[in-house]
Amino acid sequence: MDQVLIEALEVDTVIGVYDWERSITQRLSLDLCLATDIRAAAERDDLSLTLDYDAISRRIGRFANEHDFALVETFAERLAAMLREEFTIAWLRLTIRKPGAVANARAVGVMIERGSRPEMT
Repeated sequence: MDQVLIEALEVDTVIGVYDWERSITQRLSLDLCLATDIRAAAERDDLSLTLDYDAISRRIGRFANEHDFALVETFAERLAAMLREEFTIAWLRLTIRKPGAVANARAVGVMIERGSRPEMT
């Protein structure tokens, strides 16, 4: 299984459970591993035959602007479902970090995996 990587993608969104968090945007940092088979794209040097990380990154930015959630867990679950559906991704690993949310920690967050890892033939 090949993977397309997007690391340290930063998005601003309304996220949090406290009243003061509901009135501001906060920065999240995302890491994604997206399963795909890159062989056809590499053979033909054709972007349309692989996952377009620019298009995916822009879509994640729109998602962050369009939604506000209390929990990072909810953001992660809904984002993963949207990405898998819109970009036909069989499996993904998504890590979301919320910097500065806890004193003395660089960041807190969640890591989820959704879907089934395809076998390479």
